[in-house]
Amino acid sequence: MMQYFGAIEAGGTKFNCAIFNDAREILAACRIPTTHPQTTLHQAAAFFQTYKHDYPLAALGIASFGPLDLDPKSSEYGYITRTPKPDWSHTPLLDFFKQQCGCPIRIDTDVNGAALAEYQWGAAQHTDVAVYLTIGTGVGGGIIINGKPLHGLVHPEIGHMLVDAPPDVEGVCPFHGNCVEGLASGFALNHIWQQPAETLPIEHKAWQIEVGVLSQLCHNLMMTLSPQKILMGGGVMAKTGLLERVQAATDSSLAKYISLPSHQHISDIICSPYFEQDAGLYGGFALAQSALVNL
Repeated sequence: MMQYFGAIEAGGTKFNCAIFNDAREILAACRIPTTHPQTTLHQAAAFFQTYKHDYPLAALGIASFGPLDLDPKSSEYGYITRTPKPDWSHTPLLDFFKQQCGCPIRIDTDVNGAALAEYQWGAAQHTDVAVYLTIGTGVGGGIIINGKPLHGLVHPEIGHMLVDAPPDVEGVCPFHGNCVEGLASGFALNHIWQQPAETLPIEHKAWQIEVGVLSQLCHNLMMTLSPQKILMGGGVMAKTGLLERVQAATDSSLAKYISLPSHQHISDIICSPYFEQDAGLYGGFALAQSALVNL
């Protein structure tokens, strides 16, 4: 019998909602602006209610912006915790959709969800350790180890890894200043250089700094996690030539300290995701399927 799965990619600017069948086909979808929590969540729930007779959900997966409380023992499990997004701190995402949908639900970060989708069907298949990075308005990272999203004290916050920057450039992260997100996100590029990132020509100093920051990030991930894949997605990575420059700079900084398998090049490890801009939504689907099994 065909099963149906709900998926939510809960982002800071929009909620992407979809219903999949177990053949990974999208049967219905909608996009909802992220405004006030009550408005946005009720609109998302209404989408699934519209199709409840045609496509009754076996499970729902939520791949959300964070930070999230992912400790099942916590009284705020499934909540968005402290976030700079106005009005969204301490929003009980999991509890809300449990009440509205009445089916098994799995929640994780948007980037852990995307990493899981890439591991199951995309560019990170057959890996033991894989990292999914999104370099967009912000910077986030999800990690899959032996087929499972990494959780720990909280969850990975790769975008807030501290890195070196030129002395004349000041990062914009209100918490950490010169972290990856504070220097290399789309928001940071716009703020530091006072123009949209996509309008900066490739020879602009901004991209030299961007390559330096992102290659430090990849270097540190290679040394700490030894991943077989580092998938670099997000709007900023759409800049022509950026990925190739990050690959080359990382290869140089590693200085042959890590011996790659004879048949591999750094471009086989640091590469683009399969799902590109849809990774988060397919991540929600992957989480929904995992809600029916004991990961």
